[in-house]
Amino acid sequence: MTFQKFYNPLVIRILRSPLHALMSGSVLLLTFRGRRSGRTYTTPVSYIREGEDVLLVAARDHSWWKNLRGGAPVRLRISGRDEEGVAEAVAEALEGAYAEEALPAVLRAVPAYRRYWKVELGPDEHPTDPNDLAHVSKGNIPVRIRGLTQASRT
Repeated sequence: MTFQKFYNPLVIRILRSPLHALMSGSVLLLTFRGRRSGRTYTTPVSYIREGEDVLLVAARDHSWWKNLRGGAPVRLRISGRDEEGVAEAVAEALEGAYAEEALPAVLRAVPAYRRYWKVELGPDEHPTDPNDLAHVSKGNIPVRIRGLTQASRT
């Protein structure tokens, strides 16, 4: 059994409880429908706010992000509130705007990612080694959630 089999249910319970403030500043619940199965899945994910959007990073070797390719409706439990939006996973993110803009934003906002990915930021808040962006992009998928609105009660 993996660590996540124990960790995810615990985090889900905390984020749905009055104690959500312990984690909801950096972790949200992402709920989406499986493209093939039609099942509803909920997973805790680290996030950052980028303007009106929410930005997530999924490990390429996990499979949940594949349900979001091409855009998919999602529900977020974020900071104790339910919101809805459209998430899009960009698997072709080895270069371009993600590598140049979104990934540095994540690295600036989440020091744990810098330690985990062994990326050092310079005074300009960009990686000191430009190859680091390509390396991190190879193993990770950006997910951008746009059009967030308060979720309707269902």
